[in-house]
Order: sequence, then structure tokens, then C-alpha cells
Amino acid sequence: MKHDDVWRALDTLAAENGLSPSGLARRAGLDATTFNPSKRRMPDGRARWPSTESLAKVLLATGATLEDFTALVSGARALTSSRQPAVRRVPLIGMAQAGGEGYFDDGGFPVGGGWDEVSMPEIADANAYALEISGDSMEPVFRDGDLVIVSPAAPIRRGDRVVVRTTEGQVMAKQLNRRSARRIDLKSLNPLHEDYSFELNEVTWMHRIIWASQ
Repeated sequence: MKHDDVWRALDTLAAENGLSPSGLARRAGLDATTFNPSKRRMPDGRARWPSTESLAKVLLATGATLEDFTALVSGARALTSSRQPAVRRVPLIGMAQAGGEGYFDDGGFPVGGGWDEVSMPEIADANAYALEISGDSMEPVFRDGDLVIVSPAAPIRRGDRVVVRTTEGQVMAKQLNRRSARRIDLKSLNPLHEDYSFELNEVTWMHRIIWASQ
């Protein structure tokens, strides 16, 4: 497996989904520059490879399989014509509504009949839902009006983009900067917006963003 072949496969997968490399990164919930050509080499010229976590997020976001990606790395010019992206309908709600009552149960799972629905790539989590971003605190990664898929079941690590609801009913999309046994620190990607820090008992739930619309 060669360095150039892996990046060519990612570029092909982006094109198959009507996206640029930066669009593919955003759809996978990654920083928009993750797959830029300038990021494929280190300053000293050594090869920089995409991480396995990044690849896993791309496959999840596009509905491609590992076999699909391996075929592209091996020289296939496109995905097989018979392959159809797997989609499903998931509940959709605005972030302002998410702070109200009746949309989530005590565990943070979507409930009730007041949700709209939207078609999105197939997600393994049966409780996944969509939120419409409001505001500009996560620009340039997420913009006002973008749709994100949120998974209550997805494991969360430092650096992940998350949606958090506080006990006071605030709902926000942020980046998890740090999590200790007692606190979480959240970062706004837009430097014009403040960061947040909460005691764990001030947080109702925190779910990971696993997909974002282009």
C-alpha cells in the first residue's frame, strides 16, 4: 500500500460523493483541512498518512465499506456501479428546540412525535438523530444551517466535536477540549466565541457528532 494510492482513494471517494477533499472531511466530522494536499506531507517532506480514525469516520459518513476503499487503493477508478449509498431517515430538530422538553428522555435519547425527519447515510446507532446548527461559534467547520448527525452511542475522546445539553437547558455544539472525573472543558472553534467549562453534574448529556452535511 503506497502513500499516494491511499490519498488518491480518498480523493476518489470524495468525488464519488460530489465533494471536495475538504467537503469530505467536514462530512466526516473532521477539520475541513484534514485532507488538504498541503497536509499530505510533513514540512520536511516526509509522507503523512491519514489516521485510521479519520478513515473510519469517512467510511461511516459516506456509507462506503472497507472493501470499497481497499479497491480504490488497489487502483479501481470508481466504486462499483451497482453500489447504492445506504440511507435511512433519522429524526431532525433545531438546536433551539433541543433545549426544550419532550424531545429527549432522561438518558438523552430522542423520543416523542414532534420531530421532523431527514434522509442521511446509514448510521449503526439506532438512536442517532440530526440537529440543525444555529449560530457561528463552530465556523468554519460547521456553519449556521448545517445538519449534523449525532450518535448517543459513539465513544467520545478529546478533540471530538460534540453536542452538549446542560441541566439549565442550554444546547451547544463544541469541541471537547478536556474531560476529567469532575469537569468537561468545551472549545468554540470560532475564536470570536468564548469557551465553556462545566461540572459533570451540570451536564445532562454529551453526544458525539459523527457526520455533517456539506
